[in-house]
Formats: sequence, structure tokens, C-alpha cells
Amino acid sequence: MGLGNPGPEFDRTRHNVGAECVELLAERHGEKLAKSKERALTAEIGIGSNRVALAFPQTYMNNSGESVRLLARRFGIETGDQLIVIHDELDLDSGRLKLKQGGGMAGHNGLKSITQQVGTTDFARLRIGVGRPPASQAGRDYVLRRPGKRDREVLDQAIERAADAVERVVTDGIDAAMAEFNQRPSANET
Repeated sequence: MGLGNPGPEFDRTRHNVGAECVELLAERHGEKLAKSKERALTAEIGIGSNRVALAFPQTYMNNSGESVRLLARRFGIETGDQLIVIHDELDLDSGRLKLKQGGGMAGHNGLKSITQQVGTTDFARLRIGVGRPPASQAGRDYVLRRPGKRDREVLDQAIERAADAVERVVTDGIDAAMAEFNQRPSANET
């Protein structure tokens, strides 16, 4: 589940890095996201011997849970360990990844909405760091704007690694993926 806001005005903004990761995963596996009745763009792919449903809710970020609830029903997701939510994170340096199972919302309205709608916090989260805004800029404005060229390059690399992390979770489990991807990126990756 890649979070973001629908519409071309939000394409390639910091808030949409989760959605970009899901789009990349679909592309890597020869699929394209398509509209679904669950208010999302979806695709099904194979990773190893596993069938994986990808989705980008077409509700706004703060209402992501409405779509996630419908998608969980459609794809038979019954427990939190069957769901990975990929989203932007202000509290991580730009380009840094942090994967974990369960946890709090850290003020993220998309996560709050999902928790309210699916009734659990036990889902996996893959946070993609977008960094903190300058002191003169509100967090909301920062995540809804497109980054400059250098920061965009860092985020593009992070999205590639995030897609790798999702594939690793599916094939080898969350612990193996956390051990590999929760490390700070090396200097040549930033």
C-alpha cells in the first residue's frame, strides 16, 4: 500500500513517495496500476512464489483508510502482517528508510486513517525519509511541494531501495528486510 495524494498536482511531491514505490514495483514486474472499485489504483504481481496486491489509494492521504479497508476485504487481508504501508516520513533524513512491524502513528494522518478503518496498528510500515522542512516552512507545505533536483535524486534512489525492501519482506520476511534496509545509506547511495 503506497500512500500519497491523487492527481497530477501531487505527482513527484515528497508526500507521494509511497505511491511512487508501488508504481515502481508494478513496473518492475511488468504490470501497471489500474483503477479499481475500492477507490484505488491496483495491480497484482508475483514476487518469488507469492502473489502480491499493490495499491495506491485514490482518496486523499488523510482518508487512506477508507480505501485500505475496502482493499483488505477484496484481497482477504485479515491480519496486520499481511499489509505493508509505504509512506513519507519527516522525522527521517531525506533518503533514509525505516521498516518496522506495528507501532504508533507519529502524527501521520494517513496512518491514523488506516488504523481507524482496519482496527489495528500491527501492519508493517516502510517509512521513506523526506527530511525536515526549513524553519520558515510548514511541514504540510514542504511535503506537498516537489523537491529540488538534488533532493529528488536522493528520493529516487530511496524509492528504488524501498521497492527492494518490499521484495525482500515478501521473499525473506520482515526481520531480514529490517536488518538490511534499516541501515543508513552509504555515501555513494545519497
